[in-house]
Amino acid sequence: MNAVATRTVLLAGASGLTGSHVLDALLEANDIARVIAVTRRALGREHPRLANRIVQFERLASQLQGVRCDAALCCLGTTLREAGSQQRMRAVDVDSVLAFASVARSAGARRFVVVSSVGADPTARNFYLRTKGDMEAALVPLGFESLDILQPSLLLGWRQRPRPLELVAMAALPPLNPLLRGRFSVYRAITARELAAAMLGALRSGRRGVQRYTWPGLMALARAGSTGRAAGKPAASGGG
Repeated sequence: MNAVATRTVLLAGASGLTGSHVLDALLEANDIARVIAVTRRALGREHPRLANRIVQFERLASQLQGVRCDAALCCLGTTLREAGSQQRMRAVDVDSVLAFASVARSAGARRFVVVSSVGADPTARNFYLRTKGDMEAALVPLGFESLDILQPSLLLGWRQRPRPLELVAMAALPPLNPLLRGRFSVYRAITARELAAAMLGALRSGRRGVQRYTWPGLMALARAGSTGRAAGKPAASGGG
């Protein structure tokens, strides 16, 4: 195993739509030595480079004590409908994300890659966008050498329990993507597989500091993640 392939990645959300694709991509990547997947329930899969840690996010720090990693990827997130209340949604989208990020920082992660949303803003009227904005703002002070915030618009993919509006959007929006140009390109839909590739591209990126990626930047990262090349300097904050 070469020196590059000694990287250990901590992953949260591997049982979800995007996270399952991220896990597949990490296990297929020849520059990743070990994946520690943190989940509430067993993933039910075996791989020589996979360690599945079953945890309670309320006790994450004590349950992952002694874990070491080089980078962390976070795909945690829910919806108001799934959570049942705004308080429960914030518990996942903010509290659990911050708990995981804090543990990752203590475990030695220098890079943290997280899925947020286009339009995320702590001052937004929309509860979902405000929650994502609060999450982003709270991650910055943790002091990661590199913080990559991925801000997709509509996410396309087959969930175990499809949402009716998403089924309609999956059929209607892809043909509209080419029509969303210029400043509207950030609202283009992206598949879960492409977003997973973008996370891998961000992981391989040499960029430091806080970077935010909307659709154009995400697609540049996805190309880097799919080909296995270092991501270089794809356009951030919707550029490219």
